[in-house]
Amino acid sequence: MQYHNITKDDMLNGEGLRVVLWVAGCSHACPGCHNPVTWDPKGGLEFDRAARQELFDQLEHSYINGITYSGGDPLYVGNREAIAELASEIRARYPRKTQWLYTGYQWEEIRGERVVPYLDAVVDGHYVEAEKDSLLPWRGSKNQRVIDVQKSLKAGETICRE
Repeated sequence: MQYHNITKDDMLNGEGLRVVLWVAGCSHACPGCHNPVTWDPKGGLEFDRAARQELFDQLEHSYINGITYSGGDPLYVGNREAIAELASEIRARYPRKTQWLYTGYQWEEIRGERVVPYLDAVVDGHYVEAEKDSLLPWRGSKNQRVIDVQKSLKAGETICRE
């Protein structure tokens, strides 16, 4: 897996203070995307042992609420296994830290993915420039939803946070 950046002390991409992993690879190519440099799956840097340790070092801080996976798309076909493995390890090592994931896929398309049980929230759907709303918490356009993953899995239906 390739990545572009690890953002520390982020308050825009999920609840609380977070570390954000910006992965490379996205096939959605949403017009108006704020991060098109991340679309190329071969762009950025290799997510190696040092990058993994950088994430874990950040998650060690008690003031960090959790991790957010963004990009690109963490669920780009070439990223899915690596993200699932990372999310599993983070859940095991840091069970109280929350895990959020941004994806251009709809929840209904991805709820069976291996990574899902480790997640607390998914922000789903393509970014739609015509529905842009800068006042929405944690999402860029009105069509996107903030899915409460654990409640949705238990209820067997889609439950959104607001």
